[in-house]
Amino acid sequence: MAQNALQFGVLGPLQMRADGTDLPLGPAKQRAVLAALLINRNRTVSIDSLIDAAWQERPPPEARASLHAHVSRLRRLVSGAGVDPADVLVSAPPGYRLNVPDADCDLGRFATAQKAGIQAAAAGRFEQASGHLSDALAEWRGPVLEDLRDFEFVGPFAAALAEDRLVTLTARAEAEIACGRTHSIIPELEALVAEHPYREPLWAQLITGYYVADRQYDALDAYGRLKSALAEDLGIDPGPTLRSLHQRVLSQEPLDVKHAARATAKRAASTFQWRTEARASAVAHLRDATGRRYPLRGAATRIGRLADNDIVLDDDTVSRFHAVLVDTGNSFVITDLQSANGVEVAEQRIRTSATLADGDRIRICGHEFTFQIGES
Repeated sequence: MAQNALQFGVLGPLQMRADGTDLPLGPAKQRAVLAALLINRNRTVSIDSLIDAAWQERPPPEARASLHAHVSRLRRLVSGAGVDPADVLVSAPPGYRLNVPDADCDLGRFATAQKAGIQAAAAGRFEQASGHLSDALAEWRGPVLEDLRDFEFVGPFAAALAEDRLVTLTARAEAEIACGRTHSIIPELEALVAEHPYREPLWAQLITGYYVADRQYDALDAYGRLKSALAEDLGIDPGPTLRSLHQRVLSQEPLDVKHAARATAKRAASTFQWRTEARASAVAHLRDATGRRYPLRGAATRIGRLADNDIVLDDDTVSRFHAVLVDTGNSFVITDLQSANGVEVAEQRIRTSATLADGDRIRICGHEFTFQIGES
């Protein structure tokens, strides 16, 4: 049997399939080990990190032996599917590495199709963009790793991917509007803003959709609904992009939706281009006010006050586990871990998560970082 007969999934319950059949993945801790390896596919994960993922804060003395047993059983599953486990689940000091091509994992296929869609939109090929973005969204079977949500490492990863999915939904809506299919996308956008009432890019697409469909009243009503929600719930006004769009609708100015869609996609595509062109030595990083750089080498980089964070901020105003920055494969997403004093990106406090762009400034209490993609 060829190696590509094995298929893995995290965009829904954890999944490993052989010839279209789900394989039994065993008890929760064994599934958590597989999930931690799959999140970091093609990268070595240390034994200590895997123990932290599966046993969390209080690993028993036998945790290391139990981890090796879980790995052995996973290797037997792989072998039983007719695949050489030495090619898939590799011992790689100081831990293990799960080798999975993008085509054999729903997350990899999602990232590949998302990238193709954004790049097509940046080139003005909106029909192709919509098709690729729809293919990306079709990879989702449900909430990320919904059968493992009791494990702490899953939450930030799931939040980051939910942000990535929302970005993809917004991009597809923008492509559909650029293709002239405004009437068909409006119901989906109404459902999305109901689910994410403070998500301004979604509201921008809804307002644009109504306006180019010659429904100015509905466009103005949508802006009014957003403004009321932000004022009543958060005590803030819509951002400058929405305010400018509102003025153009009021003035009945024409909107160049294709130009706007290309500009949005070009900004998003900058990260993809960096990943494609960068040398092996290149890495994304945070740079603090002193010039110190913190490389973002793993799938997740934790920021907080306690010593077991990846970036430690010795400051009582910083929460024990304040934020996490996740590399989803196509983007970098920062998530506030329900901290006491929040996280700001580009001078705006994020409500849950935010996708970062090169040069974005991040503020955590009195600490400021600049997110950069480039050579380490």
